[in-house]
Amino acid sequence: MGSVEVLPVGRRVAYWRGRRRLSQQVFADRLGKSKSWVDKVERGVRRLDKLSTLQEIARVLRIDTAALVGQDAAPVQAKGRADGVERIRAALARYEIPLGKLAGGPVVPVDRMLRDVGYAWTTFRYARYPQVVDLAPDLLANAQRTYVHDRGSGRGPLVEAYRVTAALLVKLGDAELAWLAVDRAMLAATGDRELVAAAAVQLGQVLRALGRAREAKSVMLSAAYRIAPPVLEYGRPAELSLCGTLLIQASLAAAQDGNESAAGELLNEAAGMAAQVGDGCDHHRTAFGPTAVDVARAAVAVENGDTDEAIAWHEKAAARAGWRWLPAEHRAAHLLDMARAYTHSGDVSNAARMLTEAERTAPAEITCRPVARAILAEVARDPRAPTTIAKLAGTLGVG
Repeated sequence: MGSVEVLPVGRRVAYWRGRRRLSQQVFADRLGKSKSWVDKVERGVRRLDKLSTLQEIARVLRIDTAALVGQDAAPVQAKGRADGVERIRAALARYEIPLGKLAGGPVVPVDRMLRDVGYAWTTFRYARYPQVVDLAPDLLANAQRTYVHDRGSGRGPLVEAYRVTAALLVKLGDAELAWLAVDRAMLAATGDRELVAAAAVQLGQVLRALGRAREAKSVMLSAAYRIAPPVLEYGRPAELSLCGTLLIQASLAAAQDGNESAAGELLNEAAGMAAQVGDGCDHHRTAFGPTAVDVARAAVAVENGDTDEAIAWHEKAAARAGWRWLPAEHRAAHLLDMARAYTHSGDVSNAARMLTEAERTAPAEITCRPVARAILAEVARDPRAPTTIAKLAGTLGVG
């Protein structure tokens, strides 16, 4: 299955029921419905046209209501996001490297290009996504010109420009365009094992965003073991960080594919590498370390529908000294995962608390990310939601 989102609502219900290993009878009992009702819904004979019913099904299946509505609902667009993405699309379309042709404008020296790429990454990791949207078109054009002028030293900045663009597009919900950016990154990195591994991190994010979890796991494992040092105990921190981050991506893909045991085993393997690297190093913009592994364990638990375990790992991660070393976008994204977990368990108060903390940590995680706005809308619709959440939803026009 390429993506669950292309299925009719009833088929999505059947898919998630299977993922949660519930028989039709058990599922019906938890909903207070008959087995015949469930069967008709899954076959598309009975329509699901009441929001309250969809919310109850999502609660039982421990998923977001948006996962059921999918493409049947109009996407929520953050203000100005579509225009920004179109400018990035146009920049990616201007691909003149194979022609060996310099586009208009001066060639930026490599050292300046490295600083520009570093600034774009810093801006991204502070979750200032609108600013990165503004930076990306010129960054991509300049990086191409620098590479054409100096294919040796210019390769690194070019790969990084494509990487940060792909990471941004995943955040903005345009995985298809992110696929183009990451494909360019992988192509430019060819021949340099560390650059290939670094670009593969974004490849894993893109594949998971496209719903290609099984493929993502396979690709991530292949990339991880190619960068892994022969003897882990003597591995360089940069190699271990890339390998461990790729294993985290593989574990998240395994969880998305319903393979809980594989997800746990991969995280255990990553944890051993993280212990060697420690927190606060951030090799190749991975933020890899023990805290990142704990955050990933929480994300896997959320995907598996285990709220208690997710909360336990969240509390452990947040209590670490390394928590403050994680980039703001990483911490805020994790808080959104926790908001999902609390929403699935019916704990509106804590879901609201996680959303508020995420908004305080990195406002653009809420204002710019479609997935965040969907979670906010779901929490805001609950009559038990605090007024702060209702106000935030009203300000953003969601709910």
